[in-house]
Amino acid sequence: MSERKSMDRWLGDGGMAVIGAIGGAFETYGVDGEDLGWVSGSFTPTQLACNPHGAVQAGVHSVILDAAMNFCINAALIGRDRTEATIEMTTELMRPALLDGHYVVRGDVVRLTRQIAYAEATISSDEGKLVSRSTGTFLVHRSKSD
Repeated sequence: MSERKSMDRWLGDGGMAVIGAIGGAFETYGVDGEDLGWVSGSFTPTQLACNPHGAVQAGVHSVILDAAMNFCINAALIGRDRTEATIEMTTELMRPALLDGHYVVRGDVVRLTRQIAYAEATISSDEGKLVSRSTGTFLVHRSKSD
């Protein structure tokens, strides 16, 4: 069996410049006792992420949450296995995220099968109030050489 991969090179913007440009950063990740991955990070919205009134657009929430779910799934996979595509995703906004505010991002794998992964992610205030959340279903690519 292959060893779990290091995701260290993806810390920060997750390998996507847009995440950094809108104020997101992935900081820590791991695998829990059930071999399910997780990631945590921060979100300090930039002007690029916001409407003219300083509120983060819903699509920006979705970009951060989708990236967090992909990251935590990849953290759980081994060898050259990886996520291939987002199949389905829902996002709910409970309260606004504001320009230059500071928020906590968390992504967790809920279930991982041979071809499909299920994950959830949240953006919360520093005080722990839920700002937005998402669930998603992802196609998993399994390497034939591992």
